[in-house]
Parts: sequence; C-alpha cells; structure tokens
Amino acid sequence: MRPPDPRDAVQRGQAIERYAQAWLEQQGLLPVARNQRFPGGELDLVMRDGDILVFVEVRHRRTTRHGSAAETITTTKQRRLIRAARFYLQRNGLSCPCRFDVLAITGAPPQLETEWLANAFEAN
Repeated sequence: MRPPDPRDAVQRGQAIERYAQAWLEQQGLLPVARNQRFPGGELDLVMRDGDILVFVEVRHRRTTRHGSAAETITTTKQRRLIRAARFYLQRNGLSCPCRFDVLAITGAPPQLETEWLANAFEAN
C-alpha cells in the first residue's frame, strides 16, 4: 500500500473551498479574497455580506465518525483566525464591521451536507 499523496489532500481542499465560495455566493455573499496567509494563520475566504466583511473558515470532514467539521474550530483556531483577520484589515487599511463564519461541510462530492454558522464566534 502506498502512502497518501499530499497533493491529493491539497486538491481536495481547494475543491471544497471552491464549492464553499459558490455556495455562499448562492446565499448572497460576494467574494473578496481567498487563501490569505499571514504570520500564524490563514483566512480561507473573505466575503462581503452587505456592509459586513465576513471571514469564513471552511471545514470539511468525510464523515462525522470523529466529530463534526464544526467541532474542529477550537479556541486556539479562533485566536489564529482573529489574528489573521487583524493582519488582513491592517494590510488593506480597512475599518468596517466584520464577523467570523464557519462553513462546515460533511461528505464526499457530489453528496455534501453544508452547515453555515454565521457569526460563529467573536473577536475579543
């Protein structure tokens, strides 16, 4: 048996993020940026919901056997996302209302279940 190719995981992740962006666009959000990397963190999607800038963390699990995708957003992960969002806002000279959403996706294409947790946590 050969070890899994890490490129397969990267390609799956990119496909899920494309799906997530399209799904959120169908809900009325507008894309701003994808895969923004900063020291200590990364922002999967940056979207706009009216006047609100939305930082979206996309989580995917094939099954819920080891917990749901949403359950993987730990307080440590939240702190990293908040830090990355602050870097993003500073780098782009933005001062606007923001929120943090989680898009939890379960299954394998084409059978995907999507759970949208709008305002999943707040920056303190």
